[in-house]
Amino acid sequence: MGQTTPRSDRPVELTIRGLILGAAITLVFTAANVYLGLKVGLTFASSIPAAVISMAVLRFFKNSTIEENNIVQTVASAAGTLSSIIFVLPGLVMVGWWTGFPFWTSFGICAVGGILGVMYTVPLRRAMVVDSPLPYPEGVAAAEVLKVGAGGSIGTKKETQAGLISVISGSLLSFGFSLVVAMRLFADQLVAFFRMGAAVSGCGSSLSLALFGVGHLVGLSVGLAILVGLVIAWGIATPILTALHPANGAAADVGLTVWKTQVRLIGAGTIGVAAIWTLAKMVKPIWLGLLSAFRQALHSRAATGPLSRTDQDIPITIVAAICLIALLPIAVLLIGFLSGTRLHDKLIPLTITGVIYVVIAGFLVAAICGYMAGLIGSSNSPLSGVGILAVIGASFLMMLVAQIERGSEGSSALVAFSLFVTAIVFSVATISNDNLQDLKTGQLVNATPWRQQASLVVGVLAGAVVIPPILDLLNRAYGFAGAPHVAAVSSQPLPAPQATLISTLAKGVLEGRLEWGLIGIGAAVGAVLIVVDEMLGLAGKLRLPPLSIGIGIYLPL
Repeated sequence: MGQTTPRSDRPVELTIRGLILGAAITLVFTAANVYLGLKVGLTFASSIPAAVISMAVLRFFKNSTIEENNIVQTVASAAGTLSSIIFVLPGLVMVGWWTGFPFWTSFGICAVGGILGVMYTVPLRRAMVVDSPLPYPEGVAAAEVLKVGAGGSIGTKKETQAGLISVISGSLLSFGFSLVVAMRLFADQLVAFFRMGAAVSGCGSSLSLALFGVGHLVGLSVGLAILVGLVIAWGIATPILTALHPANGAAADVGLTVWKTQVRLIGAGTIGVAAIWTLAKMVKPIWLGLLSAFRQALHSRAATGPLSRTDQDIPITIVAAICLIALLPIAVLLIGFLSGTRLHDKLIPLTITGVIYVVIAGFLVAAICGYMAGLIGSSNSPLSGVGILAVIGASFLMMLVAQIERGSEGSSALVAFSLFVTAIVFSVATISNDNLQDLKTGQLVNATPWRQQASLVVGVLAGAVVIPPILDLLNRAYGFAGAPHVAAVSSQPLPAPQATLISTLAKGVLEGRLEWGLIGIGAAVGAVLIVVDEMLGLAGKLRLPPLSIGIGIYLPL
């Protein structure tokens, strides 16, 4: 049965079945994004695969429409994007403050931050989506997929069904492979370490269908960049550092020790510089774009007359009310975190500071991330850079308010609190990074903005429900690299590169325990890689994103 694109002013759009389907798709893509993000530091946009699945399922209903399919992909993509909270939240386990992920606290961080992210971008839709030249690559691509699926022809129907069959068969194949590996019928990876005189190095390979899939989604450029990072780590840095300080013992032990304690910090410096550079390149267009957005918003408020269905946002009074109401759960989360800690006597000033920081920094990152997503796409948006700036800002601000000396007894609690505040701000950033992309898709398929914005909230809540138990499950099964007692959990913990970097920065600022020399070397490497990447771009060659190279340095073999 073909899907319809009715010309009615009230098409079938925001439906219970659509929300349920979107939430169901959320479970699959969020779990995949969380695992891949923790394992290799990469996540993928789920809008297009969600749209394909939605069209294949809703095609069995006579009155399904392109607008309803758009709602499904909106719910799924919002929840999938929220999974980027893994760039910060596992840091609380890595610093030893949490041993797991308490459901209601983790849910609150994701839900409150995500809803604020939705509300903050509502006033920007008309100026940054409707009246903006921004390309919104993923939003436009998702709209084209939806339009093709709404054609109703026999060929289109077969293509949609083929897409669903591909998704199902790929999932079953990946599950079967994982089952065979779990039964230890054959190994999924092979790693070898060796000596070259006093130097130690290693090489290895692994077979993961999940990584094949994410490689297809992120593209050749990112994949090659990660490979270059691995070569730098194990072909250059580890051999040099082990040769400079020869040590007895098995090659594997010596090489892994140097990589964990020194090479990863070099990778962290590379990631930090590359992320900030990516962000810095967009300062001017972001500033000009935001100025234009606010001018357009003021102009539209001055205009009179009824708005068409396709131009109706959630009323600004409701947006303001939700933002004000959100202050209460934010304060409750912060108070609950501080209670019973060494910072309890500074509970009130730290809570007030934390709430103000979330509100102000959250709005800034919402606007910035929304613009970045429109400019280069959600998948390419440098969220790591936003996280780095947010945690450094939070750490210095909390240290100033708490008046605690670096390395004192209360500094570990302040590290955890800074990460906690950053996690809420980052939830705002992740959702803002996706919202305007989805709203662009909606504009191109004649969706109703307020209905789509409401579905974004549903997507946030769905993701907030799913993410904590998935994180807890992965923590129990694998653990996170650098966390206390992780060796008792698994011999192959999840690297979680961004979370490790952000928690390392918080400890460096507040405890003064950071080897800035190695991070400085990484920053210098990052600067060289930036120059190389820009030269490749000017020459029209395949580029090697410095951020991806940094992740390659940071990841294990």
